[in-house]
Amino acid sequence: MVRVEHVSKYFGDIKAVDDLSFEVLEGEVLGFLGPNGAGKTTAMRILTCYFPPSQGRVTVGGFDVVTDSDEVRRIVGYMPEHVPVYRDMTVEDALDFVAHAKGYGPAARRRFVDSVIEETGLGTVRKRLIGHLSKGYRQRVGLAQALIGEPKVLILDEPTVGLDPRQIAEVRQLIKNMAGRRTVILSTHILPEVQMTCSRVVIINQGRIAASGTPQKLTTQMRGGTQVVVKAIAPEQKLREMLEQLPQVKKVIPRETLPTQASDDGTIGDRLCELVVETSSLSPEINTTVADAVVRRGWRLVELYEAGMTLEEIFLRVIASDTAEASTGKADLQEKASAEVMKS
Repeated sequence: MVRVEHVSKYFGDIKAVDDLSFEVLEGEVLGFLGPNGAGKTTAMRILTCYFPPSQGRVTVGGFDVVTDSDEVRRIVGYMPEHVPVYRDMTVEDALDFVAHAKGYGPAARRRFVDSVIEETGLGTVRKRLIGHLSKGYRQRVGLAQALIGEPKVLILDEPTVGLDPRQIAEVRQLIKNMAGRRTVILSTHILPEVQMTCSRVVIINQGRIAASGTPQKLTTQMRGGTQVVVKAIAPEQKLREMLEQLPQVKKVIPRETLPTQASDDGTIGDRLCELVVETSSLSPEINTTVADAVVRRGWRLVELYEAGMTLEEIFLRVIASDTAEASTGKADLQEKASAEVMKS
């Protein structure tokens, strides 16, 4: 649905976006993340035809944002970080005005206005002045504006900024309800929000893509392997030794061990053991391997699941690594330049 191919954007000597390439599938909710000044807003403005890329190509629904910008605008809804709303207009009048500006006739405008008011939960305030609404309701009006015309692609830049926890939860649920019906690109600094609503993330730093993929895939990339948690009722030492002998297992780390039963002579027998198994590389079959090994020895497997990192941990690690590499590269260039000066 959205394809970005080797896109760069210059403002004078400043390169705001540097060779971006990614794709968003139809019906997917993509989290677009990055620190302040990373180039997120620039990329979103290119996607929404605010200005063209300096290099590369962007297509939305098969239409080029430069040569087919009118077609792109018809299928894209955009909610910027600072929502432009007319505070002296009622909710329904403002939405009707937006629909009129998009070129729809009276019948279509009524249909679209009623539809977006229902979808965004604005029914109880449709006759009220926008200036009299709470911040949360004004954000809903901004989202409703973006939904006028039933766009296939929705681009949201910080849709929950300034909202309280209840309002954030409400807007988050609205976005989740769109999954599968619309292609959504969501930019936000609230990482748990992305983890709860997005199926995939793209992390951008210093104008370049630092990482992309599902949170599970990024967890594996960060750790260099797979990590699973095993809970079983078994002799702790024997369980650990057995797991350490499995193929590709790098390390077995005990988490917790609790006594579950005692033998006739009063000594402790099998225990409820919780261990973390780390593999040396990506190992999608490790769950099956561990389960088979535990059950084959007659031990009781209680729980087995892959341990992921939080999106915040992934984000901070990716940004730190990417920034460190950039600093190293800059230092190498400075050292090389100094050497050239010394030669001359």
